[in-house]
Amino acid sequence: MNLVANLPMPFKHHAALYVAIAAALLGVQAVALHMMGMPAICRCGYVSLWYGNPSGPDTSQHLTDWYTYTHVLHGVTFYWLLSIMVPKLSIPQRFVLAVGVETAWEIFENTPMVIERYRKGALAQGYFGDSIVNSLSDSAAAVVGFVLAWRLPVAVIFALAVAAELLAGYIIRDGLLLNLVQLVYPSDVLSQWQARR
Repeated sequence: MNLVANLPMPFKHHAALYVAIAAALLGVQAVALHMMGMPAICRCGYVSLWYGNPSGPDTSQHLTDWYTYTHVLHGVTFYWLLSIMVPKLSIPQRFVLAVGVETAWEIFENTPMVIERYRKGALAQGYFGDSIVNSLSDSAAAVVGFVLAWRLPVAVIFALAVAAELLAGYIIRDGLLLNLVQLVYPSDVLSQWQARR
């Protein structure tokens, strides 16, 4: 199946350009993280497809973990916000902008200041940042979220997002909203609740 043939006209005519720009942004992300001292892969020496312990030492080190879906929600959020903020930009232009925002977040998220801020939460006390492979996987998850938000009805995306947040809240006592709360305004009460999982 030829994916490019099924794309709308703006993507079809400039697909290679937009893909190249997005790939370049991901390259900048990888180089920046390398220069910041982040490991290419897990310090454990191997890469797993899934790592399921949200507070374990290898969280944010493998391809996917409980927080991967939060990056899918990043992509969904970027799609909706950019649709409202810059509606005159084409979908491909908004796509590249969304990749740029996610890349910038991935770099910022791995600064010592943000890593230390995360450590104030109960689930991230041993957190020391993302491996480069995990960070790039998170950016790829945001791309998936952007594409899903572009192609699926709003009601479906909203239902999936709420279900994912509720499931993560129930299973690991964390999620995108709880993660943001703990990052912006760490709460001892919330940390104690999360630690009881």
